[in-house]
Amino acid sequence: MSADRPRVLVTDASRGSAIAFIRSLGRGGFDVVAADYNPRSAGFRSRYASERLMYPDPAHAPQEAVEVLRREAKRREIDLIVPVSDDILLPLSQARASFEGICRLAVPDPAALATFTDKEATLQLGRRLGVPTPRTAMVHTVAQALQHAPDLGWPVVVKPVASRVYREDSVEAFEVVYADGPESLRARMALLEGRCAVLLQEYRVGEGHGLELLTDAGRPIAEFQHRRLHEVPITGGASSLRESVPIDPVLREHAVALLQAVRWTGLAMVEFRVGPEGPVLMEINGRIWGSLPLAVKSGVDFPRRLVELYLGAGASNGEALSAIGQGGAVAGVRSRNIGLEMVWIASVLRRQRRYPFLDAPSRREALRAALRLPLPRDGFDVLSRDDPMPGLADLAHATGRLARKLRNAA
Repeated sequence: MSADRPRVLVTDASRGSAIAFIRSLGRGGFDVVAADYNPRSAGFRSRYASERLMYPDPAHAPQEAVEVLRREAKRREIDLIVPVSDDILLPLSQARASFEGICRLAVPDPAALATFTDKEATLQLGRRLGVPTPRTAMVHTVAQALQHAPDLGWPVVVKPVASRVYREDSVEAFEVVYADGPESLRARMALLEGRCAVLLQEYRVGEGHGLELLTDAGRPIAEFQHRRLHEVPITGGASSLRESVPIDPVLREHAVALLQAVRWTGLAMVEFRVGPEGPVLMEINGRIWGSLPLAVKSGVDFPRRLVELYLGAGASNGEALSAIGQGGAVAGVRSRNIGLEMVWIASVLRRQRRYPFLDAPSRREALRAALRLPLPRDGFDVLSRDDPMPGLADLAHATGRLARKLRNAA
């Protein structure tokens, strides 16, 4: 470890979750290097970032990005690299052996990560453990999808088996889509056939809940739960507004069983859909989730606990690393990603829905959300009084992004 303060490099510094890491570690006495491929990264402006580092875009040049991180970790005497997005996590995981003797990587065990990266493997594990899952069929072709869909009922969820696939020269991204009949299913599957396997799932209504944990070989160290109030896209996706809630003991039991089964070390969010028929497992994010700022604001400091797990409890002159539950968290706290929330409001107001056969929020809800944007009650992921520059940069970026979307729509 470095002679003075431990040095931690945090990637994807433009993301709200990365900025939450930078701030938490900076306040905790760590020396933080903010790293990103975007030269306008909001995290570069944080007062808690002692240094900044640019690396190539890992979505298009993953090996080059890894090489820059390896070289700079050695030169700058980095103690720990914390990858935030799948785009950099996956290539770093492949290259972990080349970092031995240079620095540690906050990257889970390869076999455990492979289980959670593969959504079918995740569901199979859940079924073995008695965790409720949606009815699902694995398909590879249009013909197979058309054969299985009637048994699942319409609409169906067309979910690629992996959100990100790492290839030598790129990281390919896939998204979840929906179909309400044979023709739309044929069109959706035609775009995926030959590129990746697909999970065809029944559509389950309900509210998204995330059970978030830090574990050491499956042993829970810290835990938190939130519910999604707004999602982008509105049919289901990243949360733009979410709220902390007391931990549900049933969901916790399922989540802990899943992480213990693979002896997971690190952070993970186990996602459930909670509806009239009860909860079902949707997927597991084996990376730092986008709503992490809410957990920190609610009193569960995942960033500091993660670094203490990898570098030792004494890394920040803290107390021994013992297990904590939701006891330190405050329920009812809200936080929003301002950029995604503006997209959510605009999407609902425009009513130009990609999937008109799915339920959608009302315009009245969108108007209420728009009027609440300036109010501190719902909170912000990035805006902060003691570190204002990242929030202002994020706000400018979000406003520009929304303006471009509106121009394109017009």
